[in-house]
Amino acid sequence: MWHFGMHGGKRRGLRVWVLMMLKRKPKNGAELMDEMESLSQGWWRPSPGSVYPLLEELAKEGTIERRPDGRYALTAKAEEELGWMGVPWGGPGGGTTAEGALREIGAQLSFLEDALSTSPELLGPSRTSLEELSRRLDTLLKKA
Repeated sequence: MWHFGMHGGKRRGLRVWVLMMLKRKPKNGAELMDEMESLSQGWWRPSPGSVYPLLEELAKEGTIERRPDGRYALTAKAEEELGWMGVPWGGPGGGTTAEGALREIGAQLSFLEDALSTSPELLGPSRTSLEELSRRLDTLLKKA
């Protein structure tokens, strides 16, 4: 099981998001919250009361470090563990694997399914995008 996702109780999902974003580029807490809101298309914005304690926890365990510019970056420990798991956003010398990309798509679909079950109106404006993605996936499956 993935070490990073097994801590933090209710913040388990937030932990994964933060690590994924810091894998891409160092960010401060406000930048992380802004990106999460953007990636969720405005459906979710974590509170400072969730993000900053998590950043402190990750720093204490040595997973991230705060740089002099106030942004957080993954440590070698985190890079090693993320790479070892072959996460979908790539690892050291890795890049994205087909299996990792499919896991990521599955995770995003779970998010959309949850959003639909709690607030069906949220996906209405995205129906055209969903249909296009469905067509692309169907084409991909036929070629596989």
